[in-house]
Amino acid sequence: MRNDDFIEVFEGALAPELCADIVRRFDASGEDQPGLVGGGLHPELKDSRDIGISGKPEWRDVEAQLSQALLHCLVRYLRRYPYCLIAPLMIQVPLPDGSRPLRAEDFPALSDESLTSIARSLLRPGAINLQRYRAGQGGYPYWHCELYPRDARCETLHRHLLWTVYLNDDFAAGETEFLYQNRKIAPRTGSLVIAPAAFTHTHRGNRPEGGDKYIATSWILFNRAEQIFGQA
Repeated sequence: MRNDDFIEVFEGALAPELCADIVRRFDASGEDQPGLVGGGLHPELKDSRDIGISGKPEWRDVEAQLSQALLHCLVRYLRRYPYCLIAPLMIQVPLPDGSRPLRAEDFPALSDESLTSIARSLLRPGAINLQRYRAGQGGYPYWHCELYPRDARCETLHRHLLWTVYLNDDFAAGETEFLYQNRKIAPRTGSLVIAPAAFTHTHRGNRPEGGDKYIATSWILFNRAEQIFGQA
């Protein structure tokens, strides 16, 4: 029987050499700032040093490589959980037997290119954050999910999936722990985790011991309604 807890770990999504280079550049950049949560700076909830890299010219290559790795893993995730894409929306697509709503049983026949195109029409990447958690000190011990209603533009409510890439594993503990699934994901260099963003996947980042923990993390969001459905 499959363990359908909707948490998928993709080993080797990023090459170890690239991960090591990102860690090196993080440390050399001097750009890191105290990590924030939705309500602002609360180190008792999240103790980290962060760099937001999206849109920054000096990080463009890293952003592109992370985005490419994510897209490859997202297609695999959608093949396992097709209702992640089609349950929220009735997707009309041209198929060999005519235009009709996309069904889960159609997914095996879709090429990666076709599925990628459909996904891009409905979903978009979030801003990427690099984070460092200090050994014996840093962590995100507060149980939380990724949906947050404070944003007036509702961007945070468009979050559909979360993802994290572990950039190193030369430390103990530091797992990503999911509350209701009773599951701890042990960091492995280059592994990428995808899971739902809602309260069902409430999680926390445990404190690393014996070495600092580095990750890249963000979300996969729905496109805004005006892009999917057009202007009313």
